[in-house]
Amino acid sequence: MTKTIVIGSGFGGIASALRMRARGDEVILVERLSQIGGRAQVFEKNGFRHDAGPTVITAPFLFDELYELFGENRADHIEFRPLDPWYRFYFHNGQQFDYAASLDDTCKNIEAFSKQDAAGYRKLLKISKDIFDVGFTKLADKPFTKFGAMMAQVPALLKLRSYLSVSSLVGRYIKHPLIRQAFSIHPLLVGGNPFSTTSIYALIHYLERKWGVYFAMGGTGALVASLRALMERHGVQIMLDTDVARITTSGNKVTGITTAEGAHITADRIICNGDPPVIYKELMEQTGRTHKKAIPEKFTKYSMGLFVMFFGTKTTYEDVAHHTIWMGPRFKELLDDIFEKKILADDFSLYLHRPTATDKSFAPDGCDSFYVLCPVPNLQGNIDWDKTGPVLRDRIVSALEETIMPNLSETITDDFWMTPQDFKNDYRSMHGAGFSIAPLFTQSAWFRYHNQDAEFDNLFFAAAGAHPGAGMPGVLCSAKVVEALVEAQEKKMKKNAA
Repeated sequence: MTKTIVIGSGFGGIASALRMRARGDEVILVERLSQIGGRAQVFEKNGFRHDAGPTVITAPFLFDELYELFGENRADHIEFRPLDPWYRFYFHNGQQFDYAASLDDTCKNIEAFSKQDAAGYRKLLKISKDIFDVGFTKLADKPFTKFGAMMAQVPALLKLRSYLSVSSLVGRYIKHPLIRQAFSIHPLLVGGNPFSTTSIYALIHYLERKWGVYFAMGGTGALVASLRALMERHGVQIMLDTDVARITTSGNKVTGITTAEGAHITADRIICNGDPPVIYKELMEQTGRTHKKAIPEKFTKYSMGLFVMFFGTKTTYEDVAHHTIWMGPRFKELLDDIFEKKILADDFSLYLHRPTATDKSFAPDGCDSFYVLCPVPNLQGNIDWDKTGPVLRDRIVSALEETIMPNLSETITDDFWMTPQDFKNDYRSMHGAGFSIAPLFTQSAWFRYHNQDAEFDNLFFAAAGAHPGAGMPGVLCSAKVVEALVEAQEKKMKKNAA
């Protein structure tokens, strides 16, 4: 029986472990933290529950597939509840826009800002579908370990204007500045600047329309717990509190791992769910190859960092939607400060998550649970987070109190936060980046970290930094790419043996 070690238990690692187990492998899932889930950790404090990681579920069929591998039905184990609105935008001038589950409702809400843009949005959806049909259907779960595989898709990508940024593409169909912002923010959900992220990511507009936006009842943590139970039912071995110090090699093969405690575990195959640049720099011996992707490290662009603040309130805020995008007065200039200048500006934009809008179990009776995510520079910026964290916390509380959460400073309770330094320390993320390398055109497909190493052919990557990219659909598809590569490798070995 083939023995596979999966390093890291984020969604890409969990999906890889399940897919390899369904193929008949002996699978060991190794996690350095005390609970699985990678960044999808759960924090509990005085009756308040907080999902620390991703909260938006799109493309739910990718989770359904994991249960179906073993003849099970995901809905029997965890409920995905549809949300409406998907997101509520609060703009700095006090206007609000609901991005609704119904296309007609969304267009009606757009008309309150611009009747022309309602028609423009329908046109944007059409081009988004065209991009989706190539970028997701044809490319997301296909390997890009060969340059020729990407070149074969270049004509289609050029036809779809993939050389444009998301913001540029949206700007061709949406003219009102605030609605243009609303329909340009999707790259930020996977760590990209809308003004530099390839327009391939505009496919998210159609992806959401096709499958909807959901919340896992009980939270993302409940989804992780359900997937853990699925792994345990079917024989995946899970090792927690186990830090991998080194991936061992022999010739052109990886042979196993050595833990920080000095234990050695052999393997026929290793799948890494960790951040690829960290894996190569810290866990592997340096070889003659100076880099593991097309663009050298010194030219690599990383995603922004995240300041994530968790808190409860001693009252409820019924007018605050499940997902709120709180937009500050600047947009392009703020993103330039974050991604390019790497400075912490006086203003900000926020993503506010209120799970108690859908699931009351996240807080005591009469209370609400929140987390607020603030994009900030990664650790390539010179910011002392020990000093800056408390200051930014107070500024965020004041901004929310003055707008959508009156008296917040009086009702807030049990607050704490994570900074890019925590992302580096806890999640082994290069530069404390929230989403590994940025989703630029020159860092996508073959240009991204490959799902199969070119030197060690039994070393694979199912991670945000590998193809196709960050976000739950991205890393779940990454596991599918690895499965396809393993199948192709095994077929070739059997053919050669015959």
